[in-house]
Amino acid sequence: MGKPTGFLEFGRELPTRRPVAERLHDWHEVYQPFPELKLVEQGGRCMDCGVPFCHTGCPLGNIIPDWNDLVYRGRWEEAIRRLHATNNFPEFTGRLCPAPCEEACVLGINAPAVTIKNIENSIIEKAFAEGWVVPEPPERRTGKKVAVIGSGPAGLAAAQQLNRAGHLVTVFERADRVGGLLRYGIPEFKMEKRILDRRLAIMEAEGITFETRANIGGNIGVDDLRKEFDALLIATGSTLPRDLPVPGRELAGIHFAMDFLPLQNRRCAGDKTGDAEFISAAKKHVVIIGGGDTGADCLGTVHRQGCLGVVQLELLPRPPEDRDASMPWPYWPTILRTSSAHEEGGERDWSVGTKKFTGPNGQVDTLHAVRLEWIHENGRMVMKECAGSDFTIPADLVLLAMGFVGPEKKGLIEQLGVPIDQRGNIIADDDYMTSVPGVFVAGDARRGQSLIVWAIWEGREAAVGVDKYLMGRSELPTSPQFLGRDTRAGV
Repeated sequence: MGKPTGFLEFGRELPTRRPVAERLHDWHEVYQPFPELKLVEQGGRCMDCGVPFCHTGCPLGNIIPDWNDLVYRGRWEEAIRRLHATNNFPEFTGRLCPAPCEEACVLGINAPAVTIKNIENSIIEKAFAEGWVVPEPPERRTGKKVAVIGSGPAGLAAAQQLNRAGHLVTVFERADRVGGLLRYGIPEFKMEKRILDRRLAIMEAEGITFETRANIGGNIGVDDLRKEFDALLIATGSTLPRDLPVPGRELAGIHFAMDFLPLQNRRCAGDKTGDAEFISAAKKHVVIIGGGDTGADCLGTVHRQGCLGVVQLELLPRPPEDRDASMPWPYWPTILRTSSAHEEGGERDWSVGTKKFTGPNGQVDTLHAVRLEWIHENGRMVMKECAGSDFTIPADLVLLAMGFVGPEKKGLIEQLGVPIDQRGNIIADDDYMTSVPGVFVAGDARRGQSLIVWAIWEGREAAVGVDKYLMGRSELPTSPQFLGRDTRAGV
């Protein structure tokens, strides 16, 4: 519980971000170091709340009050053991998770919540610095072989858990480097790739094999893989981007976010991407369509590339700054959130519908839009265009960041013949096995586009299912608090 009176003595305090003028000239992470003494005080703010709702706010079921207390008492090595008990990769979630645990913090009912996310990240960083994070290969091998298809957070979590169970695990990644969206979707300023590489080195030392440029259902046959491995786990993510079918969509200069972001990450990694291939915002007026995390990632990237100006559009209304009656504690509130990228500049606009794109010589230069009104109709929100509200925005580069609509079907999924639900996701049973025996699925490929904590949790739970299939039972840890709950639901 930390210090009994800590929440009364210490206010909520987080690391400061580096000055905007400084960080816009590099790709390093935006946060400055946080003094350990202040972190201890923040751990001391965790109160004796009786029922810690942060547990259920966190999809991973992290035992948050325990490691808050351990940090307050200076017992850091115990803190990382407690943190790793439920979370394979706290260095990822501590940077990338939106922290639903903090929104469920009991202290947050009438005061600023405990800084759970920063404490989590600080624990793992201290653990790496002190040499406490070391390879933990299994004591014995079962002789069973498992193929994990996809190396994002779900695939990596499943691979580590299955390796700990003693199985021989190979992770197949169709890109040239391991990491999935962690590698090519998350900009460096949110998570430097040395953080990912550091963890991958640990996993390799534990005995996990990684194969890159391995497109299952493409250059590697599905049938060949099934013959070689005792079980397959699909963790390819939700990679089909939502398109915007309006007139002018075919014009040059309009790109999906996930065609844009990986190219910059490749340049940051030292790859020589040609000017013809590279998508640059330098000296351009940019419009980003989509107000979520991917849109914010695009926003921070175009700032660093030197855009002339940028507007981020959202179809939905501007959310309130605080909870209202429709989003009571401890549920996740849909409120206005300002990321480091928004702090760096640009304009945000809500309730905007895109009507068409125009431009000379096949190149976009203008976005035509209309204002929207959202009204309640038959128990749901319906949008209507506001008459006479048409307007235009200069747009030399348009980035579509409107989310994803499921995993790609061609190749792997079609050849396996696994069933798909109405939302385009793979159907599986309670043990994460599809209707094809020995073929499992986890992460966004099963539940749809979601959070990194859900991906890691799904990978861990699917590993239990695979282990039970192979061995008849499993001793891998599971999360009983989620039994009977629709785990596909969002936060």
